[in-house]
Amino acid sequence: MAVFRSGLLVLTTPLATLAPRLSPILTSAAGLVSHTLYVHLQPGMDLGGPAQPQASPVQATFEVLDFITHLYTGADLLRHLDVRILLTNIQTKSTFLPVLPSVQNLAQPPEVVLTDFQTLDGSQYNPVKQHLERYATSCYSCCSQLSSILLYPDYGTGELPVETLNASLPSTIRPASPVARSPKQPVRGYHRGAVGGTFDRLHNAHKVLLSIACVLAQEQLVVGVADKDLLKSKLLPELLQPYAERVDHLSEFLVDIKPSLTFDIVPLLDPYGPAGSDPTLEFLVVSEETYRGGMAVNRFRLENGKEELALYQIQLLKDQSHGENEEDKVSSSSFRQRILGNLLQPPDRPELPSGLYVLGLTGISGSGKSSVAQRLKNLGAYIIDSDLLGHRAYAPGGPAYQPVVEAFGADILHKDGTINRKVLGSRVFGNKKQLKILTDIVWPVIAKLAREEMDLAVAKGKSVCVIDAAMLLEAGWQNMVHEVWTIVIPETEAVRRIVERDGLSEAAAQSRLQSQMSGQQLVEQSHVVLSTLWEPHVTQRQVEKAWTLLQKRLSKTHQTKN
Repeated sequence: MAVFRSGLLVLTTPLATLAPRLSPILTSAAGLVSHTLYVHLQPGMDLGGPAQPQASPVQATFEVLDFITHLYTGADLLRHLDVRILLTNIQTKSTFLPVLPSVQNLAQPPEVVLTDFQTLDGSQYNPVKQHLERYATSCYSCCSQLSSILLYPDYGTGELPVETLNASLPSTIRPASPVARSPKQPVRGYHRGAVGGTFDRLHNAHKVLLSIACVLAQEQLVVGVADKDLLKSKLLPELLQPYAERVDHLSEFLVDIKPSLTFDIVPLLDPYGPAGSDPTLEFLVVSEETYRGGMAVNRFRLENGKEELALYQIQLLKDQSHGENEEDKVSSSSFRQRILGNLLQPPDRPELPSGLYVLGLTGISGSGKSSVAQRLKNLGAYIIDSDLLGHRAYAPGGPAYQPVVEAFGADILHKDGTINRKVLGSRVFGNKKQLKILTDIVWPVIAKLAREEMDLAVAKGKSVCVIDAAMLLEAGWQNMVHEVWTIVIPETEAVRRIVERDGLSEAAAQSRLQSQMSGQQLVEQSHVVLSTLWEPHVTQRQVEKAWTLLQKRLSKTHQTKN
């Protein structure tokens, strides 16, 4: 069982000196904290003096905003850590509300407090550590047994060059005003502002957007969270966290980093949202790729008699470890791609026989089930094709033949006595009552044939069996399998493939998809999700990843039983 440990990192070194040393400091902190790392900025604070240091305001300058961005950029290499830079003591030039002096509660009470402060003798000097512990507990609610650690990252031999220490951070924040700004220029504060996004699997690029917005806002921040129609164009929308879950993660993060603000988190249902309609808003924070959207919001406001918003454009965070077909920026779509092949929820079928592990492979029509089934076969799985079992069931003398003819009449037969499945399909398509009559006959028959195939797989010495079935969940066959594996592709791509493969019209292809469960509905009941959206070798890597992880699960289960 994993032990989660949260920590508070108090940075006391001046920002210009600290910037080139961030990476080793974060790396050292990551070795001591395994869950949430809160970062408290208090540059210039002396922990070695006789008096207990007190929290003091930090002037919000563009250098501070750039530092926040660079810190989150560096933290992105430590993806196991949930880094949160606390903004309570960072004040803009026009702070309207005083910072509350009370002890701040955090979502994860820190269990350890760390600092970059260096004692003169370079040791873990006890009075300094005691000062640090008392300082941390006077600012935040910490665990009762708080421990303190002075970090000494390896800065290399010799002192850093003076020009490095005094160098400005690269600019990452661009106000809409064309007036040049200096790093030391104070940042203006506003009463109310807005920021928007999908905020799926809250990551460090999101945290930059939200943090800059929280520094600028002094009373209220409106956060628009994309939902419904705005999600349709997203990559792998089936893997998006539900709206309520995204809001919960957002709310926890925002209250942690700046509890003095009032947050209004609202669904974003159109490109303008509250930013286009709320006359009390004063600023909008956007990224490089949504800057044009911010300009469109301002045009919309002017057309409707409202003042323009001050736009603050944030530079995109580069993803230094992005894979093939992933974006080179830190993005939720890349994170969703990395989920493909992973186990999303633990399987729970203890009543099924342990001698054969059964996977149910499903997906909408055109999703690529057959190609994935073949790849799994090449890796050693025994494949049961439900379509082939259906043909056996419908064949003259087959277990479903006579019941189907009796239910639908002899006029569904070809001259040779075989069932004309096109005629039969036209009878049941769009007619729920007739379709249920057919499925009540056929699905139990196919399930029985599938169980016979499973017995054959065991006889052949196979340990993993795959049931390839488009209607797996509709038929209730998830009760026969240990795990459900679903293949997802966009509906537009599925329509294109069906038209190309089956010679149907686009309307007919869309009708076929509408008669099936959606990809979203399938994913909600799935253990593993794959996608054939990209090149075949990308699909192969996904399948191999999923297969390798499955083998590890099976090996672990076998060891537990023994």
